[in-house]
Amino acid sequence: MPNLPISQLPASNTLTGSELFAIVQDGITKQTTLDNIVLAPGNSYGLYAQTANSTIITNTTSELSLINGGVGTLSVPANGFQIGDSFRGDFGGQMSARNNSTIRIRIKTGAVILADSGPQTMPTTADAVWSLSINFTIRALGAAGVASIVALGNFIHVKQSNNTSEGFGFNTVNSSSFDTTIQNTLDVTAQWGAADSGNSIYSDIFVLNKIY
Repeated sequence: MPNLPISQLPASNTLTGSELFAIVQDGITKQTTLDNIVLAPGNSYGLYAQTANSTIITNTTSELSLINGGVGTLSVPANGFQIGDSFRGDFGGQMSARNNSTIRIRIKTGAVILADSGPQTMPTTADAVWSLSINFTIRALGAAGVASIVALGNFIHVKQSNNTSEGFGFNTVNSSSFDTTIQNTLDVTAQWGAADSGNSIYSDIFVLNKIY
């Protein structure tokens, strides 16, 4: 079967070779399985779309996920990556922060950190709209110490009071603990430096795409 654009992946968070999903070929929707499709390098398609707000992270210093349930997949099976595979995720939501509170954003697969913003000091803000774009590319395949991935994040928040924007960026090359021989499941987390009811953040949109 030739390479096909994917219009809808399974509702579960993990692809299996036998799971049915929809594809579109020449304007006709068909059902097939992953076993029957060759995903050639360079193919671009949607992987995941969040369909509900994430849990509000507030009044806690716990590291918690900014991702909630949705359709598609956040997982790549063992040995499912190819060199050059590249992905982009886009988040949006609302946040509030006490003056000089810190927030820390991490891009992860399981317990492995792909990129870490470190603690970032926030100004006083209430009900600000925030966005986060993340990009990552597979550089090398193999077990931990051989595989390599570069990940980048760009976080921006817009203050409602004066419509000004502030933010921070971060990027990391992980060539020590990333492993492509096991299943990898994406997560993006936020962590406040102080437990305060004035510190809160949640996402109401998250879309993940394979861009190469």
